[in-house]
Amino acid sequence: MDTRTSFITTMQESQHLSPEKGQGLANGDGEQFDSDEGSSIEDADFNWDEFLEETGASAAPHTSFKHVEISLQSSFQPGMKLEVANKSNPDTYWVATIITTCGQLLLLRYCGYGDDRRADFWCDVMTADLHPVGWCTQNSKVLMPPDAIKEKYVDWTEFLIHDLTGARTAPANLLEGPLRGKNPVDLITVDSLIELQDSQNPFQYWIVSVVENVGGRLRLRYVGLEETESYDQWLFYLDCRLRPVGWCQENKYRMDPPADIYSLKTISEWKCALEKSLNDAANFPLPMEVFKDHADLRSHFFTVGMKLEAVNMREPFHICPASVTKVFNNHYLQVTIDDLRPEASKISMLCHADSLGILPIQWCLKNGVNLTPPKGYSGQDFDWADYQKQCGAEAAPHLCFRNTSFSRGFTKNMKLEAVNPRNPAEICVASITSVKGRLMWLHLKGLQMPSPEYIVDVESMDIFPVGWCEANAYNLTSPHKAVLRRKRRIAVVQPEKKLPSSVPVEKIPHDLCPVPQPDTTGTINGRYCCPQLYINHRCFSGPYLNKGRIAELPQSVGPGKCVLVLKEVLSMVINAAYKPGSVLRELQLVEDPQWNFQEETLKAKYRGKTYRATVKIVRTSDQVADFCRRVCAKLECCPNLFSPVLVAEVCPENCSIHTKTKYTYYYGKRKKIIKPPIGENNNMKSGHVKPARRRKRRKSIFVQKKRRSSAVDLNAAGSAEESEEDEPDAVEDETGSEETSSELRDDQTDTSSAEVPSARPRRAVTLRSSTESDRPPPMERARRSRRPQPISCSEVEKSPQVKEEVKHEEEEKLILDSNPLEWTVTDVVRFIKLTDCAPLAKIFQEQDIDGQALLLLTLPTVQECMELKLGPAIKLCHQIERVKVAFYAQYAN
Repeated sequence: MDTRTSFITTMQESQHLSPEKGQGLANGDGEQFDSDEGSSIEDADFNWDEFLEETGASAAPHTSFKHVEISLQSSFQPGMKLEVANKSNPDTYWVATIITTCGQLLLLRYCGYGDDRRADFWCDVMTADLHPVGWCTQNSKVLMPPDAIKEKYVDWTEFLIHDLTGARTAPANLLEGPLRGKNPVDLITVDSLIELQDSQNPFQYWIVSVVENVGGRLRLRYVGLEETESYDQWLFYLDCRLRPVGWCQENKYRMDPPADIYSLKTISEWKCALEKSLNDAANFPLPMEVFKDHADLRSHFFTVGMKLEAVNMREPFHICPASVTKVFNNHYLQVTIDDLRPEASKISMLCHADSLGILPIQWCLKNGVNLTPPKGYSGQDFDWADYQKQCGAEAAPHLCFRNTSFSRGFTKNMKLEAVNPRNPAEICVASITSVKGRLMWLHLKGLQMPSPEYIVDVESMDIFPVGWCEANAYNLTSPHKAVLRRKRRIAVVQPEKKLPSSVPVEKIPHDLCPVPQPDTTGTINGRYCCPQLYINHRCFSGPYLNKGRIAELPQSVGPGKCVLVLKEVLSMVINAAYKPGSVLRELQLVEDPQWNFQEETLKAKYRGKTYRATVKIVRTSDQVADFCRRVCAKLECCPNLFSPVLVAEVCPENCSIHTKTKYTYYYGKRKKIIKPPIGENNNMKSGHVKPARRRKRRKSIFVQKKRRSSAVDLNAAGSAEESEEDEPDAVEDETGSEETSSELRDDQTDTSSAEVPSARPRRAVTLRSSTESDRPPPMERARRSRRPQPISCSEVEKSPQVKEEVKHEEEEKLILDSNPLEWTVTDVVRFIKLTDCAPLAKIFQEQDIDGQALLLLTLPTVQECMELKLGPAIKLCHQIERVKVAFYAQYAN
């Protein structure tokens, strides 16, 4: 599981408390601030994927945003110790080590296993029986090692003392109580109290209250000024100016309101506000885990009078000469932008050794950047040597500055989301116009008044990755041109001929397709939060979806915001289709006037083309189950294929038995399959040559074989008129002969349906296809020879030839002796040598591919990483698919 899978697993359901004037969010109830420049009205249709595709730009990598990466981390750290119930004996406990984390999931290893990872196991912090070290002793519980390692040590007490000495234990408040399982960002709630350092005096603090928490970006209000928002501050929770309440007193610093607000209240009012906030903070303290990632300040080497270059923080559009005007201690100093005018307006900044935007002299010259001369400078061209002589000052040495050439992977033209420096409440779509060392120049889009490019450090906490605002339900100011996209929201899925529907989907009798209704009350937080949705890969996948690809999808998605979770599920379903465009077309038709829905744009890619369509997605949790059922009905698959219901062994629909007779009839896309009398097949087959010719012209040779074999089957089923229609080819496969199970068909042909555009000219493919259709391979010939007429069970018993073929089919099914997830490289090589891909075994040995890596291989990765041609790659993928199907059949649960 990827810690970044889309931001769906870390979404913050925070509501905005921004003031009156603002455009409502499409995905939430937030509002946006008014800017000095004025922002464009938010375009509900703005989509980052479309914008990046249209502009040909790329998104800045998520790993470039250090502060965001830290904010997504769990409060639990690898190496922490805790006590967990024994899996074999739940009444006893043992100490375990956290190996890694993924959201609220922990990968644990019992102490005593050493480096052996075979017994590692995942558990959910919210549901597992986890406790801090020492809990068993306090509660008279038995502490006993697992049976598998019981005999490994004679004295387990001595082992534990040695193992726990110097180790870090998991915090008790994160394992029990209301804070259980929360990460640091979630621990900061509205009305939490924090001490904020003064912007000019490092020894002065005042308490602020959290008005809003947007993914760790805090809107703070000074206590005593609760009635006004004019002096609100926006800071990321990792900012070094933020400290826990009590820190100021411990360090004997002053607790006074900032100078610019001091005159707004009387001394007694400030004192009263301070006492109240200190009492509140004592009763509801902010957990110290919030500040665990705050970096310690290193000592600086600046002295008063040193010269440097600095970004003007009041107007971050210029780099100017600056001077160190005060040194507070070995951590803090004051930097002032030089101003040579008689009545100079001093712009001073409180800095430390790692402050952003301070640079050594000559930095601009070396990087080809314009240095803005000091106001009142008389010379035409600014020169540092002359200026230093004029001022009689020395330059700050390079050792005073942090690495000035570290770009963190940002490059020109990358896109991101950035705070508007003139209105900190506003976050805009931004484009990087230049990167010089560790500074970037950003152009903000969507502002009504033109604004110059502003300068930001690559480690600034005012920049965010693409999709951050959407993941945190915050308003993103989008480009003006995005509003024009509304006119293009006509379905652009290319029209395909649609088979006549004898029974509309809406008229399916619900009593014939009962779906268990999950009890979602109490299991989710909020009306707009979607419960966990399960992908039940054992259920019938229908004519549109590839069963092999469905099996590769994650077992579940969510919980999270309804629109985002359902959009993720639908995107996965589209990508798992034989023809994604057809599925996208069907999803457009799923709607209900009673739904509280939101329109979202979904994409499908097939054979080098991109299809887009607008799909209605429900917004509230009470409509999720009905929405999933409607979508499954449209795609003619089991209603439980994806739903809030987890199907363990047997589906309540019994869909593995009733796939043909139930779904194809009641979903009404095709006529019910009727077995024709013996002797009718030849007439029907000879009377329809046109579909066979059409299939010869297919671009993909391997798909063509599969379709020809099913064409006879359709005709045998009495669907002569329907076989002439341009229906997705996967439909023909699913309505094939009833004697071949869907699992076996996937085992034999899944890899052949891979979407690989042919590099050969169309004519060459046609010639080869027609040649192959005249002389099919032995397996194809065998399958065709037995398919023209349906065979009853009695006929199978009478015919030795059919018996032999059925036996041959069963032999093709792979039976594994061990779980592929536990295969070593040697085991994988041994398996490959037993197949018809034996010459490729050496590649697996050279690339150290073990069982887990084998199950992740797909046709594109095999072609790219192993540098194989299409033929051998598909041959190899066929063997890998056999392993996957066997794995899901034998070991999935």
